[in-house]
Amino acid sequence: MVNPNYAQGTAIGQRAAAVDAGLKAHMNSVYALMTGAMVLTGLVAYVVGMDLNAVVDYARANGGQIAGADTALLPPSIVAAMFSSPIKWVVMFAPLIFVFAFSAMIYRMSTATAQTVFWIFGAVMGLSIAHIFAVFTGVSIAQTFFATAAGFGALSLYGYTTKKDLSGWGSFLFMGLISLIIVSLLNIFIFESSALQWAISGAGVLLFAALTAYDTQSIKNEYLELRGTPGGEAVLEKGAVLGALRLYLDFLNMFMFLLQFMGNRE
Repeated sequence: MVNPNYAQGTAIGQRAAAVDAGLKAHMNSVYALMTGAMVLTGLVAYVVGMDLNAVVDYARANGGQIAGADTALLPPSIVAAMFSSPIKWVVMFAPLIFVFAFSAMIYRMSTATAQTVFWIFGAVMGLSIAHIFAVFTGVSIAQTFFATAAGFGALSLYGYTTKKDLSGWGSFLFMGLISLIIVSLLNIFIFESSALQWAISGAGVLLFAALTAYDTQSIKNEYLELRGTPGGEAVLEKGAVLGALRLYLDFLNMFMFLLQFMGNRE
């Protein structure tokens, strides 16, 4: 006769294993999407950044003329317009508008469309941050990237494995994010203070470090809540894209703020 306690324990163990396998697959999907978008961002930023460097160097050597600059991707006139005309504000703020619009509409899209829009966002973000290759040395950018990757990995692992409930951080982190955006905009358009920019950068590193752990746990908990529910699989497919977007933004913002401290200027 089979021991009922043993049979019950076996069933529970099988369900737990199924959940673990499903959760692992979900998180792998999130990290894969995030990594792909980050690679695309890096490639676009590097190529456009090198074109910007070529235009700037040529202009310095030729009395401000740019027509003969040797660019790889974009014509010199377009590169100059993107970073020295009012178009630069569109390039700078397009990703922010993109994020709000994408987050609001993602559940009305198909999963394939949501992933495509996410890739487009990664490319747009690459344009937005391409200027760093004209401001900082390549070595310091690489060093900052690997430092960010190490910190992000540790913080995300903490968020995934910790038994502590981080959901209470949500309101505080959201208010901190809104405050950071407002102060950053004020500093860009009004104060133009380098000291305030350093303070913003320090606060940004801490904020997005905390958001990395918080968002990782949130993505995990969302899976555990929705798995096996009617329609839950479709929601989780799009949730993986949205989760990738959240972690992508955590990584990229932490990198950009950290670059203010670790980056060596050209």
